[in-house]
Amino acid sequence: MDCPVCSKPMIVLELDRVEVDHCISCKGIWLDGGEMELLLEGAAEKETFLSSFQRDEECSERPRKCPICSKRMEKIRVGGEERVCIDRCRHRDGIWLDRGELEEILEMNRFGTDHRVLGLLREIFAGETPKGG
Repeated sequence: MDCPVCSKPMIVLELDRVEVDHCISCKGIWLDGGEMELLLEGAAEKETFLSSFQRDEECSERPRKCPICSKRMEKIRVGGEERVCIDRCRHRDGIWLDRGELEEILEMNRFGTDHRVLGLLREIFAGETPKGG
């Protein structure tokens, strides 16, 4: 699968039972439909977090094309005041997270630093500079 940002081939990483497509060039992450739910399995905040996904018409980021169906994705706001804008396929093929956005939204939603997803992310992406860094 090619990256929706830089069009380079992505590599597949496995986080527990979830396959994550990762672009080693731009550091973005593709999660197929339902994989975010699997990553958050067992988290008490899961439902609140997932219900916070709202369409964002004001997001200034350039729209991306879905790497599965090639259609333009919609911008989704995650969180309240400290919002993060991510891309979601309109056909629910999956979501695209730019560099550092997954960890940022998990921390913003207070899943805690000992949450297994954050631990796996730190282990896999150890040494990579966070978004904006």
